[in-house]
Amino acid sequence: MKITVTEKALQWFQNELVIDAGQGVRFFGKVYGSTNVHEGFSVGLMIEMPEAPIYQEVIAGLLFFIEAADEWFFQGYQIAVDYDETLAEPKYTFFTE
Repeated sequence: MKITVTEKALQWFQNELVIDAGQGVRFFGKVYGSTNVHEGFSVGLMIEMPEAPIYQEVIAGLLFFIEAADEWFFQGYQIAVDYDETLAEPKYTFFTE
């Protein structure tokens, strides 16, 4: 399990989200949509304090993490977070480890 964030995506997170001390960006699997490896599920994000992270990474001072409850969605994958210029939002691509 690994999270990578491109510079453009990082700029979006820094410009669009308010993240208080101790909080981070939590990625989770949500019903609706699809990814390149999941049908019927897409990636959601929320700003919160980590409770039981199974993976976390600090990139340019921002904490990105995945909670134990979402292991089923991310297990065996690396996730690359990029910026979609057309939709003006992050886009997610999964790779096998």
